[in-house]
Amino acid sequence: MLKLNFNPFPTLETERIILRKISLKDAPALFTIRANPDVMKYIAKPVAKEISEVKSLINKILYGIKSNNSITWGIVMRNQKNIIGTVSFHNIEKPHFRAEIGYHIHPNFWNKGILSEVLPSIIDYGFNKMNLYSIEAKIDPENINSKKLLLKNNFIKEAYYKGNYFFNEQFLDTEVYSLLKPNQISSSRKSDFRDLLS
Repeated sequence: MLKLNFNPFPTLETERIILRKISLKDAPALFTIRANPDVMKYIAKPVAKEISEVKSLINKILYGIKSNNSITWGIVMRNQKNIIGTVSFHNIEKPHFRAEIGYHIHPNFWNKGILSEVLPSIIDYGFNKMNLYSIEAKIDPENINSKKLLLKNNFIKEAYYKGNYFFNEQFLDTEVYSLLKPNQISSSRKSDFRDLLS
């Protein structure tokens, strides 16, 4: 069983970016992201209409961190204070050492290599601090940029589900990508599975 502890919260840093804990003070900045139709186009979640919706989301994020069931980082440029996006591990399957990764950033910061810079640090944290064995990503098949980002980080396409997600009065398809922990044992070597627990 995967044992997680996000207290104290793990702040991460890259060359241009700080990945930090989100608070209710970030609600206005997060609202500009979640209220943007371009950001939400491939996420299959309602576009935020009221800042209260974002505050509820932040409270849900904070509860996930407190209960050690999920973790979300706010993406902040080093020369700024406001978050420009988020990246998270959610839908964590503790018995299977597996988690789903998710991310989004404000369109003003698209095509600047932000997520390409962020993802390796998040993946490293997932494998080496959380002790995950596999990381999963579920994306809209039409989200070409997300697909390129995952492939660049060595994710492999595992599945294509047709019409498995119902949103906005229509059935949507889903592509599933997965990344296994480097240099890890094959699942067929069950006698060595204890290595994951050390």
